[in-house]
Amino acid sequence: MKLKLIEHKKIYLLIPTVCVILALAAVFFKGLNYGIDFSGGNLFQVTYEKPVTLAAVNESLDKLGDKIPQMSSNSRKTQISEDRIIILRSQEISEDEKETVLENLKSQGNYSIDKIEKVGASIGEELKYAALISLAVGSVLIVLYITFRFEFIFSIGSIVALLHDVILALGLVSILGYEVNTPFIAAILTIVGYSINDTIVIFDRIRENLASRRRSRLTIEQIIENSVDQCLRRSINTSLTTLFAVVALLIFGGDSLRTFIVALLVGVTCGAYSSIFVAPLIVYLLGRRKNSLEKFDEKEKDEAEEKILV
Repeated sequence: MKLKLIEHKKIYLLIPTVCVILALAAVFFKGLNYGIDFSGGNLFQVTYEKPVTLAAVNESLDKLGDKIPQMSSNSRKTQISEDRIIILRSQEISEDEKETVLENLKSQGNYSIDKIEKVGASIGEELKYAALISLAVGSVLIVLYITFRFEFIFSIGSIVALLHDVILALGLVSILGYEVNTPFIAAILTIVGYSINDTIVIFDRIRENLASRRRSRLTIEQIIENSVDQCLRRSINTSLTTLFAVVALLIFGGDSLRTFIVALLVGVTCGAYSSIFVAPLIVYLLGRRKNSLEKFDEKEKDEAEEKILV
């Protein structure tokens, strides 16, 4: 299969550009629905002795809305698992209000308390800061590693591809109104690792083909196109097998993992696209402008000859 990457580069770059603009617009105008991990609040998890319905629990909690605004339908989130486990998240409430909520839950039957957690707003801010720092540190290390192993323009291509994946995941979560919590951050870091691995495979093939360019008499454009085409089947197969597992989790994983799985689903799909189309094209465009690929070609050729002599 021939993608003709260089020939159709405007189309291949226009699609992700439009998607990224829409995702940024969604995040900017609609914002993100921060969970109690980041915004602060309370979490109750109880297990009823007998099955209950989510509708009955919500109807009962709605009656508290007048006394406890944090328990109104717009300010809380209720989930059910295995017909007996209720997970209730709300904005921060006082100890007296907490007792009122627990008393209200008894209206649906006897239950045992699995856990009650409270996260303060200051802790949420610290978690936000720590999440941003972890992403920044990860990105800097990736730049250093790619620059050491390849060239600086390759690290720029990989970072642009990673930003593409992360922004699209954020945009979809914003549009769907899913909760941004610590599992979502874990999903973002997983996406970063998955996408960079796929990108490095393609970069490796470009490097190998650049080293043999003199013998093959191919242009830089042909080298990049051929390298992507050679890796295409591998990238598609890897992404599809990963997606099978993610879709299974989406179907059977339950509501508590919804944000994590949706972020992974978007990340794997977008990561495959960015590895195949975005990263190589960024390297090509930057390399053509500064003639970096020709210099990299000479360097790889010299190293290959040294290995043969040894």
